[in-house]
Amino acid sequence: MCQQTNELQHKTASYNTPNLVVRRGQQFLVRVTFNRPLQQRDDFQLEFLIGENPSASRGSLVVVTFNSRPGGPWSGQIVESQGATVTLGITPTPDAIVGRFRTNVAIVAGTGMQRTNRDAATDVYVLFNAWCKDDAVFLPNEAERNEYVLNDYGVMYQGSFEAVTTRDWVYGQFERGVLDACIYILDVSKMPINDRGNIIKVIRMGSAMINAQDDNGVCVGNWSDDYSMGRSPTSWTGSVQILRQYAKTGVPVGYAQCWVFAGVFNTFLRTLGIPARTVTNFVSAHDSNGNLKIDLICLPDGSPDERNTRDSIWNYHCWNEVFIRRDDLPPGLGGWQVVDATPQETSDGYYRCGPVSMIAIKEGLLCHPFDAGFVFSEVNSDVVFYQRSRYGTLTPYWVETDYIGKAVYTKSLGSNSPNNITQNYKYLQEDKRTMDRANEYGMESDQSELPEITLSIIINARQVNLGQDVNLQVDFHNHSDVPKTVQANLACSVIFYTGVRASHLKNHNFTITVPANQSERCQRGNSIMWLLEITSVTIYVCVCVGLPQVRQQMFANVTFTNPFNFALKDCRLAMEGAGVMSEKTRLNKYAHTHTHTHTTHTHDI
Repeated sequence: MCQQTNELQHKTASYNTPNLVVRRGQQFLVRVTFNRPLQQRDDFQLEFLIGENPSASRGSLVVVTFNSRPGGPWSGQIVESQGATVTLGITPTPDAIVGRFRTNVAIVAGTGMQRTNRDAATDVYVLFNAWCKDDAVFLPNEAERNEYVLNDYGVMYQGSFEAVTTRDWVYGQFERGVLDACIYILDVSKMPINDRGNIIKVIRMGSAMINAQDDNGVCVGNWSDDYSMGRSPTSWTGSVQILRQYAKTGVPVGYAQCWVFAGVFNTFLRTLGIPARTVTNFVSAHDSNGNLKIDLICLPDGSPDERNTRDSIWNYHCWNEVFIRRDDLPPGLGGWQVVDATPQETSDGYYRCGPVSMIAIKEGLLCHPFDAGFVFSEVNSDVVFYQRSRYGTLTPYWVETDYIGKAVYTKSLGSNSPNNITQNYKYLQEDKRTMDRANEYGMESDQSELPEITLSIIINARQVNLGQDVNLQVDFHNHSDVPKTVQANLACSVIFYTGVRASHLKNHNFTITVPANQSERCQRGNSIMWLLEITSVTIYVCVCVGLPQVRQQMFANVTFTNPFNFALKDCRLAMEGAGVMSEKTRLNKYAHTHTHTHTTHTHDI
């Protein structure tokens, strides 16, 4: 199969598989040895088969001929002939089916055909081709191809807009078993073989299959604090273990949250040759009823009405973008498209999202597929606050027009620093044309007359670690010409990054009088002892024995510091390196309040 030559030309040498991996729309070489030199009258063909019942009409049986006799859509030519050995050039079409093909050589013998026996060593994987101008995934920029197709490592941005944190992620698309796992996902989805060259259908299938919500897919979502039946989403360091486990067992893997779904989906896309990247939207809206705005309902005392509020606002949400041509849309709407595997809302009956044109989102063209309205609301919706009366009547009293979609980050080319791509999703100053178009396509902007605001409140709190007191500074500003007496209810809760309440701490009711055209300050403190996630443990890794060498033992000192005033129990350290080592974990039962150093070693790196 001329692997050394082909994989260099097709940039597939990194795939850890014994079989040839090529990209469609580009010639690859096959060397065939007959039992004697070819003669003028000899007639033979190569056959490429995929799926259980290969059919030429469906593109799953491709015949390549090398004389005037017509063959299938793939082209072939004799590149070189030396004695009984012939080197053949095969060029799949730019829209060929993606997957693992079986290969036969057939010769015309009398009135029939003689074929070689099945040899798994000659199977060939055909992928999408970002280097081919006629492929729907063509990406013109070489630096971007290296980053978004070939880079097997990435960074997730998390936290809050005011305090962004990072999480390393090993995509590992070239690791042993990952390519087969991605093709297994195609098989489990029961996606017709002849659809597997259609970029839109492959992406939408992948978006549905990466979550297990309704189709026995890869990852089980879990936003509680009980992960006893699987692993905590924060314990994963990459996609490889998840995909291998799913392919081995056929059972959905627990557990995942948005960055895990995005990381695994990114691996799936890059493995198949699709340019893809993970992005994070800070202050991300989840519109549950499709009215393209976020409805937050409050009780008469101003506290959240959690029972009747269906929409939510996440500190951040991770999804993916793919770079593809959109032949199904008007000109100008190709390029980066939003896709999301986190199960939030259904799309055509399955929990999936996209691909939806980023340009369409920015311009408010919400009439185009797929799921444009939902993505628009995630980055650009208004937040409308309602007060619910004792009779159930909702009265709007405050609207935030610039709170959602504070920033959208992705990893920079060749660097771990964030690239702010917010301007790709929306105009930095609200664009009237965009909002007008969005209203035409279903956005229910609130036009109610809001009451005049004569009192405003600003709450400030410095960032603290778990176990420390939270000191709130609440400033009341009276903008009227008469004093105001305020009956206030200060409600404190611990919430997950999705905005869902994890634990209610306390309610504090108090009364304060604010003089006319003046301000009053109220300060309150409370101690938080609810342990949700440990995100501020600093880890330093030092390789301390010489230069690392292939298949030579290497030592690493890992030093971690517990910054809290209480012990951390069941601390798990996970190490993984794409192309270097598979995931290895070590468990420390206790990490006290001082620094701990643990030395570990790995073999066969």
